[in-house]
Amino acid sequence: MEVAVRGGGVIGLSVAWWAARAGFSVSLCDLGSPHAGSRVAGGMLAPVAEAWPGEETVTAQGVEALALWPDFAAALNVELFDSGTISVGTSPGDLADLRRIVELFNNPTSGSFNNLDVGLLNSREIRQLEPALGPSVRGGMLLPGDLAVDNRELLSALRKACVEEGVIFESGVDVGGTAVRTRPGAVTVIAAGAWSGQLHPALKDVIRPVKGEILRLSWRPGTLPPPTRTIRGSVSGRSVYLVPRKDGVVVGATQYEAGFDTDVTVAGVRDLLRDAETVLPGIAEYALTEAAVGFRAGSPDNVPVVRWLEPGVIAATGHHRNGLLLAPHTARQVVGLLKGESS
Repeated sequence: MEVAVRGGGVIGLSVAWWAARAGFSVSLCDLGSPHAGSRVAGGMLAPVAEAWPGEETVTAQGVEALALWPDFAAALNVELFDSGTISVGTSPGDLADLRRIVELFNNPTSGSFNNLDVGLLNSREIRQLEPALGPSVRGGMLLPGDLAVDNRELLSALRKACVEEGVIFESGVDVGGTAVRTRPGAVTVIAAGAWSGQLHPALKDVIRPVKGEILRLSWRPGTLPPPTRTIRGSVSGRSVYLVPRKDGVVVGATQYEAGFDTDVTVAGVRDLLRDAETVLPGIAEYALTEAAVGFRAGSPDNVPVVRWLEPGVIAATGHHRNGLLLAPHTARQVVGLLKGESS
């Protein structure tokens, strides 16, 4: 069977690599947008930190995916940041939200992830873990099992692995709004992220772009070193995260329903820097080296769409905030569909 993957982000590359290793003949065609969600991402692999009541299906998938990541990263020779995540809050409302997450993971009806050890720490306890936290931080949670990865290193490693497995790379993806063309005996996998809705009628009103702005800050001599853990903060109800890199941090991310608007807004940068500095004041002395816009692939319920759309066409899209995390999970699902192991 020939498999034609449409989309070269982390989902498309992972599907192509997984399928090639399973013995399929694979080609991959990518739009190559600089605003693809995989390229403009923080790199959090943090299903617990991202959990929220009402999104138990996504959280359960994320917990399953997280268990795949050590072997996935090792096979790609990609380094993981494995010191966990700290989630913190700066107001009574923020702490109330953290308690809801604690209750979710301690609820015996929560399903496959209710055995995770999650508890709330006070201000003194959370500062013992990260002394550089700002004075406004009132408490938080330590999530030791969460991981992080450099998204751009991951994309390079996946592309290299695909080449080594014989994946054929083609240029350009038709996003003219027409259905993808299939050949007899071939299967097309639509994994074009936020652009997937333009590649098949069944996805037109299902997948939408969700705009997000993200910043990269670089450490400068004489400033505090970057944190070793991901820090996810809630600042008076606004969410911000700081994901470590070897030379600094990635700060993200805003979220707008603004279509394919590629402008970085002044308000977006201001809000991210203000909230990040509230959580970790030392980053004020870092260098701002990049401000970028990326598009997440939103679905109506934030659950990814991974299924047959018609004979010869599989969707692997709609991952919203969790594309990097769910990459090995989705790749395994798609190969299962190709082998006829699930419907």
